[in-house]
Amino acid sequence: MSAPATALTIVALVVLGTILFALAGVRRIKMDPQQYIVGGRSFGTIFLWVLLAGEIYTTFTFLGIAGLTYSQGAPAYYIMAYGTCAYILGYFLAPAMWRAGKERGLLTGADFFETSYNSRALGVAIALLQFVMIVPYVALQLSGLQILLQIAGYGAYNATISTSVAFVILALFVFTAGLRGTAWASIVKDVFVLAAVTFAGIAIPIRFFGSPASMFDRIVQTHPHMLVLPFGTAFHGTIWYISTVLLSGIGFYMGPHSWNAVYSARSGDTLRRNAMLLPFYQIFLTLMLFAGFSAALIVPGLKGTAVDQSFLHVVQRYYPAWLLGFVASAGALAALIPASALLLAGASVITKNVAGDVFGIATSDAARTRLTRILVLVVALLALGVWLTAQRTVVELLLLYYNGITQFMPGVVAAFLWKRATAWGVAAGLAAGLVVAVPLAALNISPWGVNAGFLALAVNVAVLIIISLLTRAPVRARQGSGAS
Repeated sequence: MSAPATALTIVALVVLGTILFALAGVRRIKMDPQQYIVGGRSFGTIFLWVLLAGEIYTTFTFLGIAGLTYSQGAPAYYIMAYGTCAYILGYFLAPAMWRAGKERGLLTGADFFETSYNSRALGVAIALLQFVMIVPYVALQLSGLQILLQIAGYGAYNATISTSVAFVILALFVFTAGLRGTAWASIVKDVFVLAAVTFAGIAIPIRFFGSPASMFDRIVQTHPHMLVLPFGTAFHGTIWYISTVLLSGIGFYMGPHSWNAVYSARSGDTLRRNAMLLPFYQIFLTLMLFAGFSAALIVPGLKGTAVDQSFLHVVQRYYPAWLLGFVASAGALAALIPASALLLAGASVITKNVAGDVFGIATSDAARTRLTRILVLVVALLALGVWLTAQRTVVELLLLYYNGITQFMPGVVAAFLWKRATAWGVAAGLAAGLVVAVPLAALNISPWGVNAGFLALAVNVAVLIIISLLTRAPVRARQGSGAS
């Protein structure tokens, strides 16, 4: 068997085996909306841990970290910091989000806004925005998957077609298995990813430089600028670093898929324990920095979106095809499993908050489950379209997503801490934040060195406060009421 056939066969077997494993895990589960969308609100510490890790550590972990390290060096350190900040925030915030979901019977993040501010219009607007924002995040996973299949196929096959086929298979899996299926698949995904990341960050530096420490000695000798952040307002300098860490940490739990995961927990204590356990994965993120620095020395000269392929080029050129197949399998799972949660989240907000709440369509349990499944396929097709027409680096797509999704946080915090906040204030702040964030992020503009999304967040908060003070305070939802 040829090298491309060997590597791609291994990828196909691992992906299909993971899907079959997950389907076996849910074969006896009756799928109603509570079960399909939020796992029956029954996930314990370990199951929720692998689910959250499955959603958080994506193809960006596998390719973007190494790519950013390869191309820019020290700015990639922000990845180590923002997760740490997010878990500290999540320890306090996620249980509060879960409690609101449990008491009010909520299914989506948009439900939270609707019941907190007694405004169906706000809930619908949030649902539509979350749906739109989730598409580039799915496109990020597709970009990563294409890179992996292209490298695993040694350029001998059309990676675009392979990626599209794999993604359609994934959509059909989500159609069948729901959130619980994603959690089961995450178990296999995490095992493969942790093994591959360990290989990339330890085995590669040892083979080419003798040890990771010797690899850093070479970096100091040949590229010392890669280990130091640019100063102040410079491109990706210290100001950008601080504002990006804060932006990403604040927005960490704001994605629609994160709301689903939080609601799936058995208790608030389960979420607190997960906030304590998830930093374990940060250790492995460090190894991808090692992989990126190693690739910069071994295969220099990559530019543009090719930097995301850097450490995989090392594996392709210097290791046997079977090993490349297993590494690419880990990366493929890191793209596909988070994408499954994203597809489900995008479909669920439209089913619940638009079709059901606005148009009165699919309000029974059976109809809601059926429509959510259909919309999973629709979201998948939309994401494929965006991905095929707007190719960007993995890091660019991730930061574009965070610039938008973080703008939901002021409304969430205000719901818990400031009773004077109004639906008009939240809506106006969100709109102002997006007007600032989206064009600046799309053009890679960082005013005064500040991440555009963080600047937009400040505008968002200011507008929320001003408009809330000028409008009538909401009638808060009573516990146990709401959007079940």
